[in-house]
Amino acid sequence: MKKPLLTVKDIVQITGITGRTLHYYDRIHLFKPTHLTEKGYRLYDRSSLEKLQTILFLKELDFSLKEIADILKLTKQEQKQILKKQRQTLLSKKQRLETIMAALEEYVSGNDISNLQIFSSSLPLKEQYANEARFVYGETEAYKVFNETLEKLSPDEKEERFSSMEEIFKQIASRIHQDPSSDEVQRLIEEWKKNLMQLMPCDAELLACIANTYKFDARFKNYFNQYSNEDLADFLYSAIMHNING
Repeated sequence: MKKPLLTVKDIVQITGITGRTLHYYDRIHLFKPTHLTEKGYRLYDRSSLEKLQTILFLKELDFSLKEIADILKLTKQEQKQILKKQRQTLLSKKQRLETIMAALEEYVSGNDISNLQIFSSSLPLKEQYANEARFVYGETEAYKVFNETLEKLSPDEKEERFSSMEEIFKQIASRIHQDPSSDEVQRLIEEWKKNLMQLMPCDAELLACIANTYKFDARFKNYFNQYSNEDLADFLYSAIMHNING
């Protein structure tokens, strides 16, 4: 017996998708009907329903419609690899959302906004710099260069640049029991300066401004202190100031 075809109304009732969305998916060639009647009514077979459910599932996973169209062209194994990566992305978003909700509770309870955990290590270094650059550098030539340099970098280059900075901070954290003026620590501060100067020109005054921000701005302070059980932000301040004045 031939399997009955599903109408737009049937699809809407089964999946919860709106008829307008279904028509839009047809128009962009993401999900087309199996058949068209003489009067132009769209009909779908049972196998196409699985494809639509996959589309809706991927949409819930935060993929764009263009990304979904590309994913549907892949093999099942290739799709699984992409979904594994997306799972990590969603976990990060979940953790970020939980942090925001906790911060909201703290703020409603009267906590000062600068001390909220929303400004802690939940933000990667590149976001901290992007969020704070204008505050730290002001409308200076250095800030303009910083912005222009970031715009010229590809996403991979940005990731590599900031990953390198994070690695330096981790190495400094492992030497937190040394004197900030020690050769090892100062060598790492020189590496940090070299990386920073690839993004923007830095004189002693600007470096001191950055050092003060690391120490006194709760957002940076919380970020850096994730790398150590002790006050890494204060240690960085001392090491940078020695480098400037040494």
